[in-house]
Amino acid sequence: MKNQELKFNGLNQNYSILIGSNTLGFLPKKITKLCPQAKKIAIIIDSKIPNKFIKILRNKLKNYELLIIPFSASEKNKSFKIVDIYLKKILSKNFNRSDIIIGLGGGITGDVAGFIASIFKRGINFINIPTTLLAQVDAAIGGKTGVNADQGKNLIGSFYQPKLVISDTSFLNSLSRKEMVCGYAEILKHSIIKDMNFFNFLQKNTKDILLKKENKLIYAIKKSCQIKMYFVNKDENEKKLRMILNFGHTFAHAIEVKNNYSKKITHGEAVLCGIILVCQLSVAMKACNIKTVNKIKQIYKDNNLTYTYDKYLNQNAIKSLLPYLKNDKKNNDDKINFILLKKIGLTALPGKYKISLSALKNLITSITQY
Repeated sequence: MKNQELKFNGLNQNYSILIGSNTLGFLPKKITKLCPQAKKIAIIIDSKIPNKFIKILRNKLKNYELLIIPFSASEKNKSFKIVDIYLKKILSKNFNRSDIIIGLGGGITGDVAGFIASIFKRGINFINIPTTLLAQVDAAIGGKTGVNADQGKNLIGSFYQPKLVISDTSFLNSLSRKEMVCGYAEILKHSIIKDMNFFNFLQKNTKDILLKKENKLIYAIKKSCQIKMYFVNKDENEKKLRMILNFGHTFAHAIEVKNNYSKKITHGEAVLCGIILVCQLSVAMKACNIKTVNKIKQIYKDNNLTYTYDKYLNQNAIKSLLPYLKNDKKNNDDKINFILLKKIGLTALPGKYKISLSALKNLITSITQY
């Protein structure tokens, strides 16, 4: 499949998403067009990125004064402390709002770099170059930026759209299966909440996607981006409809916080578990039927993904998650705002199913019986 260019048309910002192999080559021309007055570029780069990509960027951006800022990407470093350190580095080099900050790395790197860009002199040009499958299909699209708080994940941040997103699939060649599964979780989620045909495609092609077969992978990234953009365009600042994108994430974030963001379970693996838990809650709440859930579970079984939810399908495991659900950012009162599934391709609207912790405790037996 040839390189793809998608257009995001937001309320305050329009930008392109370039998807494909070696799309990094388009960066210099795009910068000249989008940021003609830029003289300095700060690149906040995940320290795990292979050196060859840094050399490529140095060569392609040799006409600019570059500030390379290595970032040890982790949930613990997604913090105000790191933001303060990096802001001081950029300020010390006298950057102005015509210059550019580039985030080069996974979702954590993009979130931190984007947040810094949004508050640096009230907004500097930002370009996102996501290097993981998870970031290419999710974190890099939609303009969410931010850092974590002691009370939970992504509780402090801003909405700030980039000037450009470059999703170069060459970065994915070095990813492990675990990292590919992490990104695949969001691809599967997007199909479940919006597109039955895309779900059917994933039933047949998930193995090839996880094996990085280029045509299938580029198509899956493109479709996933289109679905996310649909919701973002409808509700850029996440007041209502965009919350559907958090399908499966209420439980997932609870799993991550409970495990102190341990590397033993990735965000995507937590999401894959959260999808099954919320689907079974949907059955318990009579929002959908068990046949729908079994169809989703079959993809897990066919691709050795059942390990993501096996240990959480018991009453004690779910009870252990309850204390961590109350800080979910969709909540606006003392009840938990779940996005439940009606059928593949369609969820209930946000706010339709708000469940108290006491009511949820009473539902645990029903959730685990399927």
